[in-house]
Amino acid sequence: MAVQGFAKDVVDVLGVRFHRVTTAEAVEKILYWTGDGNHHLVVTVSPEFVMQCQLSESLLRLVNSADLVTADGIGVVWAAAKRGRPVPERVTGVELLPAVFRAAEDRRQSLRIYLLGATEVSLAACLSQLRHAYPTLEFAYHHGYFSPPEVESIVNDVRAFAPNLFLVGMGQPRQEQFLRDVLGRLPACVGVGIGGSIDVWGGTVTRAPDVFQRLNLEWLYRLLSEPKRWRRQLALPKFALRVLMAGGKAETAESK
Repeated sequence: MAVQGFAKDVVDVLGVRFHRVTTAEAVEKILYWTGDGNHHLVVTVSPEFVMQCQLSESLLRLVNSADLVTADGIGVVWAAAKRGRPVPERVTGVELLPAVFRAAEDRRQSLRIYLLGATEVSLAACLSQLRHAYPTLEFAYHHGYFSPPEVESIVNDVRAFAPNLFLVGMGQPRQEQFLRDVLGRLPACVGVGIGGSIDVWGGTVTRAPDVFQRLNLEWLYRLLSEPKRWRRQLALPKFALRVLMAGGKAETAESK
């Protein structure tokens, strides 16, 4: 995908600018960025995160300043279509990064990856799986349960490892805010918030069965598996209502 014109191909959903890319296109972009000598931020955004952005101007600015914002949720795909500028597909963090790993492995492209997040047990299980699946890639890590005084030590550890990819799984928006605060203090790399992907990649948390994925009902599976999520998922009908109320008024970045 051409570098020029990439930022223009976006759709505005309740003020959040999404790039209209496929997973394959996002993979190519990320792999290109890992070697271009600059800092880049990638954010995968669900309807829940869009609604968080409605409550925080600083969070909205953070997301809209990212180099790549993908539609992580069928609700965003639906909303983009309502705007008349559909995104080609969902691009979820839990699937995007393994696709990046596979492409780098297949091409024998050197890739250094730092994982920050999850518990020590979950992180160890994840690293075991990743190192087995992608033996030519290099990984470093730190668990996600640290106190503010430990941040400097973690930043120093990441800096010393000099990753191409810095993956932070601490939940939204904390992981994106953390990346915003530390990315400029690191050697050039691509920072990506990955939510609970470490748990899924390591097998300590099971993703929704294929049938739920095919029907775009992962949200329902999560709710059935974790009923305590019902308060969080109230954001979904609120999101849909806001999109319907906005109608055709939303403006794409290209028209601004």
